Amino acid sequence: MSVKKVLRMGDPVLMKIADIVPVFNTAALSMLVQDLLDTMVAQDGAGLAAPQIGINQRVVVFGMAANPRYPDEEKISMTVLINPVIERLSDAMEYGWEGCLSVPGLRGEVPRYTHIRYSGFDQFGMKIEREVKDFHARVVQHECDHLDGILYPQRMTNMRTFGYEAELERAAGMEKKS
Repeated sequence: MSVKKVLRMGDPVLMKIADIVPVFNTAALSMLVQDLLDTMVAQDGAGLAAPQIGINQRVVVFGMAANPRYPDEEKISMTVLINPVIERLSDAMEYGWEGCLSVPGLRGEVPRYTHIRYSGFDQFGMKIEREVKDFHARVVQHECDHLDGILYPQRMTNMRTFGYEAELERAAGMEKKS
């Protein structure tokens, strides 16, 4: 397997609704999952969706132990989620900073539901169902958005919080000094 090129915002593949995976436990699906995992880890990502590497299928991977892009966030078990369904368990939403491997160097504040249940299958066709909150819920919603052709800037409600990481960090540092 290998590290793949991550498509960037503007690529038409990222704007499509991904196709349902009809068959599990195949060599092609196993290769796709390994390519997603290899690429996510190589890029220090918390998650990655198949459309981000040019594959129009409803497959996401996510998880992290220690991640330099998210040093203060909770650990998330490495998960392969195919044909996911998300159910919000609360109307409560929270704004949080997000980045994306398809929108490199930029971050923005995005509202997300704080408490969800997600379900789907692993690459072998085994059912997965979990109830999660906070950062874990944010990561799952972000990755599953990719399957519907949505990138996080499209979820933002205040574009004044959208910018390059270095500029946002410098501005935050200046605010702390004031």
